[in-house]
Amino acid sequence: MTTHPPARVKLTGILLALGGSATLSINDLAIKFLSGSYALHQVILIRAGIGMVFLIGLMHFSGTGFRQVLTRRPKDHMIRVGFVLCSNLCYFLGLAALPLADAVAIAFVSPLLVTLLSILVLGEEVGPRRWLAVCVGMMGVVVMLRPGSGVIQPAAVLVLVSAFCYASSHMMTRRMKDTESAMALSFFVQCGFIVLSTLMGLTVGDGHFSGSDNASIAFLFRPWVWPPLHDLPWFLATGIAVAIGGLMVSQAYRLLEAALVAPFEYAAMPLAIFWGIVIFGTWPDMTAAVGIALICGAGLYTLWRETRRKKDVTGDPRGSDL
Repeated sequence: MTTHPPARVKLTGILLALGGSATLSINDLAIKFLSGSYALHQVILIRAGIGMVFLIGLMHFSGTGFRQVLTRRPKDHMIRVGFVLCSNLCYFLGLAALPLADAVAIAFVSPLLVTLLSILVLGEEVGPRRWLAVCVGMMGVVVMLRPGSGVIQPAAVLVLVSAFCYASSHMMTRRMKDTESAMALSFFVQCGFIVLSTLMGLTVGDGHFSGSDNASIAFLFRPWVWPPLHDLPWFLATGIAVAIGGLMVSQAYRLLEAALVAPFEYAAMPLAIFWGIVIFGTWPDMTAAVGIALICGAGLYTLWRETRRKKDVTGDPRGSDL
């Protein structure tokens, strides 16, 4: 039997999901901007370093200090960090080759996957209408993959893999919510980013695999360069945004059911379109617009069903048939 959180806790979780998603959209913008000049592992290392300094500062000035990151579940942290690393790697490689709004739209199949996995992994209750929403969202992904063009875009497939890993990481967050703080969840993720990007920098950072015309491959194997001063704000933006946004979203998933939190992440979609138009001058074409409408429509329908579910809990029979 699923327990329902108090109204204040639910409101807090929803606001954290909205604020975290909006903050993380700044990270997407900064990564997209930097992907044309730097190697992915260099960007991630600098971002993780900035994020780690921010987290350590928060822990230092908090009441509980570094005790927040003590854990008896290192294996679970390793699994979750693995999902997060794979999600970020695939997403940013796809983002380098796709318009910002397209990449974010495909990534937004993840809230639908969260809904699906919350049934299979967490045993949360999801009814036939939300199953329908998942199917509609998947149709939107197929549209965004553009199979009618003769070949499915590899960059879009990368973002789809990222969405699955992202959803899986939130399943781990829900499983660990009773013993692990949001600070610990974010801290170990930053550690994973630092270790992986350092290893990649030591092995391929000299650029001996560079030279590909493919935007994603070029982003992965480009040689490291010293950033000029005018790019430093972009690095600061991605580091601080991912630290704050990651904390907020992790806490939202700790407080509320995964299927309730996930649809609120769609707050980043209009921001992605806005950034794409204002910063990069790219408007979604008709195919992208249809895919975005299907994916976001399915997610927002899931959100609407959650409001009906609340009515059902309070005794309103119109909230039945989730």
